[in-house]
Amino acid sequence: MPFVNKPRNYKQEEKYEDSPEQVKNRVARNKARRDAIKSGKVKKGDGKEIDHIIPLSKGGTNTIKNQRVKSASSNRSFSRNSDHSVKINKPKK
Repeated sequence: MPFVNKPRNYKQEEKYEDSPEQVKNRVARNKARRDAIKSGKVKKGDGKEIDHIIPLSKGGTNTIKNQRVKSASSNRSFSRNSDHSVKINKPKK
């Protein structure tokens, strides 16, 4: 069953993006990117992103142990369930 696009609720997105928790997470993601640039892991415009193994939204931290470099396309694609919801992200042991 293909995914069907539905009209976006922009008002709801504005509330979500401006919430204090999301602002805090965005700051942490930006800091992770800056730190990776300083250490030479990534460069501006190289198509790489910093992936948090355990996402910040799921209680992950911004430590080096929880970060890895991935291509932008693989970092933005998620495993999906049959109903198109995102599968639960479980760290590899």
